[in-house]
Amino acid sequence: MIASFATRLIMREGFTDVSFRFGGKQGLISNLIAWIYPMAVGSIAYGIAWMTGLARYKCPNSGFLLAGLSALTVGTLKNCLSAAGEEIGWRGYLVPRLLDAGCPRPILVSGLIWGAWHLPVLVAGSYVVSGSGVILSSASFMFSIVFAGYLYAFLRLKSGSVWPAILAHAAWNAITQGLFNQSTAGEFAAVGESGYLTVAVDTLMTVAIVYGAWKMFRKPGEEIQLAPGKHASFFSNL
Repeated sequence: MIASFATRLIMREGFTDVSFRFGGKQGLISNLIAWIYPMAVGSIAYGIAWMTGLARYKCPNSGFLLAGLSALTVGTLKNCLSAAGEEIGWRGYLVPRLLDAGCPRPILVSGLIWGAWHLPVLVAGSYVVSGSGVILSSASFMFSIVFAGYLYAFLRLKSGSVWPAILAHAAWNAITQGLFNQSTAGEFAAVGESGYLTVAVDTLMTVAIVYGAWKMFRKPGEEIQLAPGKHASFFSNL
């Protein structure tokens, strides 16, 4: 965020296209998808893992229902600050600039850059799930984060607002890192942020949501918004 703000000031680019507006009906739909999405992915991935014995369920001290409500509300709100620090940079600045510059496959490129930014902590083992090594966990995390980049970019561009991307990022951290990981005991290579089951469900749901939402809510010539009154085609920029 600080880097993007400094660049905007130095280049005299302004802040209009971040954009901090709510986004009207599209903003409401995008924020709702962003808020519910992590709970849906976690419920499917971790639910399968718990039922099949790929991971062991451990009930939180406050009970799963109360812990879930806390993660969806207070936990997500707390994570919005750190999520904004990333998303105002990635989806608020990088994605629109790549689109403006005519970069080939800008959404993919932004996801790869986002993933590369995490490489130091990946190599340090911060995202290694128990039961997997650094290389496998890092590869799974990179794959997952690139697809997450497609969803976050779609929500930000479809709504014309950076808030859905911030909310999606914050809710993911609160619900996956908080609720579901804390409700799982022992070694669980299948789940966690870089677990193969989580990555598979995350990828399939991202594809379904992006394509389904595009088909349902698009208007001819108005697929995404780079800024108020400025549009481009999302699918031609994948």
